[in-house]
Formats: sequence, C-alpha cells, structure tokens
Amino acid sequence: MNKQKTRTEPASAKPELNGQRAIVAVVQAAPVMFDRDRTLDKVRALATDAAAQGAQLVLFPEAFVSAYPRGLNFGAVIGERSEQGREDFRRYWESSVDVPGPAVNALGLAARENRVHLVVGVVERAGGTLYCSVLFFAPDGSLLGKHRKIMPTGAERLVWGFGDGSTMPVFDTSLGKIGAVICWENYLPLMRAAMYAKGIEIYCAPTADGRDSWIASMRHIAVEGRCFVLSCNQFSRRSDFPRDYPVYSGDDQADDIVSRGGSCIVDPFGNFLAGPQTSGEAILIAEIDRAQIIRGKYDLDVVGHYARPDIFQLQVDERPKAPVTIRGSDAPGAKKGEEPPAVSGTAGPIAAQTPK
Repeated sequence: MNKQKTRTEPASAKPELNGQRAIVAVVQAAPVMFDRDRTLDKVRALATDAAAQGAQLVLFPEAFVSAYPRGLNFGAVIGERSEQGREDFRRYWESSVDVPGPAVNALGLAARENRVHLVVGVVERAGGTLYCSVLFFAPDGSLLGKHRKIMPTGAERLVWGFGDGSTMPVFDTSLGKIGAVICWENYLPLMRAAMYAKGIEIYCAPTADGRDSWIASMRHIAVEGRCFVLSCNQFSRRSDFPRDYPVYSGDDQADDIVSRGGSCIVDPFGNFLAGPQTSGEAILIAEIDRAQIIRGKYDLDVVGHYARPDIFQLQVDERPKAPVTIRGSDAPGAKKGEEPPAVSGTAGPIAAQTPK
C-alpha cells in the first residue's frame, strides 16, 4: 500500500487556529469482491493504517462493501432477463449490507478502535432492493446516518434503487460539517446547491469514475462550493475479481488494471493537497485548514452573497417516501378509540437524520 502524505506547508509555519485544522485520509484500494466479511476486515486494517498516520477522518470508495460490479449486465436486455443474470444479482445481494446489522456493527468497531470519523461506501439491502449508500460513523463508533444515492447512472439502475431526499445529511462534527455526494450525483447542480446550502465543509465524493474529466470536476466543485473535496475511487486489478466473474475472462491477466483510481484531496481554491493517484493502491493523507473556507467565501459564496434568489430558487423535499403505508386497528402501536399510527414498509427509506 502506497502511503502518500501531503501538506500544503509545514504545520509549524501556520498560525494556530483552534478547531480549524484536521488530518483527513482517502483510501484507494479494492475490496474483496462479493465477500463482505473479508472486505470488512480490510476496512478495519486500512482504517488502522490511516489512523496511525494521524488521520481523523477516513473515507472509502463507492460500493466498497463489497463490490462495484463493473462491466456486469446482470443478463438484462429490453424485454428479457437471463437466469445467469438473476444468479449474479443473488450473489450481489448476499454480499450486501443490512442497515442496521452485523456489518454496520463491524464498521462502527473500526471507527471506535481508531477514534476516527469513518465514511464508507456500501451496497445496502432493504428487502429485495439494493441501494448504493454511504455510512457515516463517529469516533465513538456510533452510526451518525446514511446517504442513499438518489440517481444511479445508466445500467446501475438495473441493480440499485433510488434514494430520496430523507438521506442527504450534512453532519456538524468536531472536524467540520461533513457530507457525501456519490459519483455522478456530483453532476446534479441542484444537489450540489442543496449541500452548499447546508454549509458542507468536508465534501466526500466516493466514486467509481477515474477519468481525467472526473478529477477536473472535483477541482471545480471545491472552488464552486468553497469546500474541501475528498474524492475516493477504487484501484483494482483483474486479480481482485473472482475467476468466474463473467466480464473478465479469456486473455485477461491477473495484473490487468480494471479501475485506475484517481483519488485526490482538493482545497477550496482548487489546489491538490494529495493526489490524484493513479499508480496503485494508496492512502492519501492531507492536513486541511477550515479557515481557507472563509477566505474563499470572501469573494464567492454561491448560496450567499453570490446568489440571486430574486431570480433563482431551489426547493428541496426531504420527506421520506415510503412505498407502503398501512393504516388500521391492527397496526402496531394502535390504541383502542384512537387513530392508529401509520406504519411504513421496511423497504422504504429511513427517517431523516438529525445532524449531530
């Protein structure tokens, strides 16, 4: 594991600002594809490695626990699905994460053992539906909340459901205000505006996109939002996928690169503090100074003095949207003579989290 540690200038040369500085890390690695338990072990080991380098926040890539199924078509064409594709989906579902559940407990333990804020991309299951989600953990191991990807891209829609506005949190922590926008959600201008309006300071962008255009977008978002952007992608080779993975077979070699990474940490003026890293697995470390955010907003605050609310306005609906609501005298919690409470289907989104 390449350990890249970058600071903008020697810490001793900077003025002391209580509570303004933090050490953050992004982990560029591959999970053990479709093996949840071994992937959780890897998260724990890599989080420990990052914490040993001083990291107070550790970010893992999109769908890290336990697979971004790059190249799979799940046997789907218009009007038809194959039996092999259904089996591929079953395998994917089996390696996904219940929230709450044992995998969440294991991730919380990794956060608590290392006293870090842990932000991890997972494939969440709820009933028969999978969601591309990010889980947020406090240094005491508690689950602060989650974000479900609201707009899967292209064929991702075959296997991932859509999140709603109830899981778009920004958490006020001792390191600053932390939130996450997943992969091509970052190309939704209105979603970015909503996150800026919540005052996001540490903007986590777990992704599966390692192209140069993505890296340029991360610099743009950092400047636009006057925030620190932590972009985190997997670095994977053919050997990280099972031998029977149907996309890669035949002439492919074990060391062939499937995802090149491109992870980076960017300051509010668009400067790279670490990365972009495209040469292998790495833990990228940088020191951030939140005073830079205010220095940047002096001349650009897109939800403040640089906005034109007399012309442009955005409305955000953060109410959870349950697919099934049951009302009746037999509903759990109903009392005789009283209107029984609504009971939402368990497959629906969790209630909006209150940032801590």
